[in-house]
Amino acid sequence: MSKTYTIASAIESLLKDGMPLRFTAYDGSAAGPVDAQYGMTLLNERGLAYIMTAPGDLGLARAYAAGDLELTGVHPGDPYPILRLLMNHTKFRRPSAAEVVSIVRSLGIANLKPPPPPPQEHLPRWRRMVEGLRHSESRDAEAIHHHYDVSNEFYEYVLGPSMTYTCAVFPTEDATLEEAQHAKYDLVARKLDLQPGQRLLDLGCGWGGMVRHAAREYGVHALGVTLSREQASWAQRAIKEEGLDHLAEVRFMDYRHVEESGFDAISSIGLTEHIGVKNYPAYFGWIRDHLKPQGRLLNHCITRYDNKPRNTGAFIDRYVFPDGELIGSGTIISEIQDAGLEVQHEENIRVHYAKTLAGWCRNLESNWDACVEEVGEGTARIWGLYMAGSRLGFERNEIQLHHVLATKTDSDGASGYPLRHTF
Repeated sequence: MSKTYTIASAIESLLKDGMPLRFTAYDGSAAGPVDAQYGMTLLNERGLAYIMTAPGDLGLARAYAAGDLELTGVHPGDPYPILRLLMNHTKFRRPSAAEVVSIVRSLGIANLKPPPPPPQEHLPRWRRMVEGLRHSESRDAEAIHHHYDVSNEFYEYVLGPSMTYTCAVFPTEDATLEEAQHAKYDLVARKLDLQPGQRLLDLGCGWGGMVRHAAREYGVHALGVTLSREQASWAQRAIKEEGLDHLAEVRFMDYRHVEESGFDAISSIGLTEHIGVKNYPAYFGWIRDHLKPQGRLLNHCITRYDNKPRNTGAFIDRYVFPDGELIGSGTIISEIQDAGLEVQHEENIRVHYAKTLAGWCRNLESNWDACVEEVGEGTARIWGLYMAGSRLGFERNEIQLHHVLATKTDSDGASGYPLRHTF
């Protein structure tokens, strides 16, 4: 005779060490410590269907984004404590075929029909393949639009005055997020050895933070390009407001259509993740061809802790970075070298990204009502979940953030690089 399960007992049965928090469900069942600090509540049958039809992070994310799964003991803008607890104390076991049959019968075979996904979810990878080759110009533009054209006002609340959506560099443990973002831009500028009158190209420039910093602080003629129309519009307005339009410009365009060449320096801050590993040779070759001899490249990007290719998880691919790809710094360095550039310096600043993400979550929590009014509660929930989860990834060394500094050494072997680093 097969066992009969409640929702709570079915989920608890899949955990090797038991339920680490208080879980309750709409069928009246419960599991986990009664006095637990944190909890989850499954509110309805649609949420159960999401979980049953997409086991793992995707099903839970769908239920949470749709409002069918509630978290207790944390703010939705920063669910970090619950995610940390689950990652520390939740190990899944593989059930037998008989157990799976019993669970499905108990919970209802009808729940194996997947509900429509929440509107924030992007198409699955196989559907995107039908609509265009991965990392084609049109598909790259759509992927960037999905993530970055949410709302400039929403980003202002979450990112703060710097409007910088890349890893900051904290000069001290107690530095503010704004101080750390300024320090990051200045570190990039010093690594590139920017001088007044030079020409900088910033690839994937976002809201123009690096472009404006280089123009304002170093007197550099700076050009930024982005595939986000919303970013370009915001950046151009900020440039004019700061009186930098004689030095700085941001264009809404694919970097592959930049006609100028002979740049003294090129910065790539947070773009390589969107390029695709197979396209690295073409990307770094393009950069080489657009640098003048003895010019410098600073590549800043999220990396893996090893160099084994693998896809991102379903949640990240569907909700956050469609078509995003990560690889280890060794692969990036090799590709930069194979493109004919000379690597001068490399460093890993992953712990700074964990602190950056914690700051963004604090901003989201502090401005929660305004963010929900701007983009809706489902989108705001997704952002809290994604940023808190990413923070854990950086803390646990599951992902890293690397700077790679390289020069276009000329045919005589001169790199223009000093005997020792000056930054």
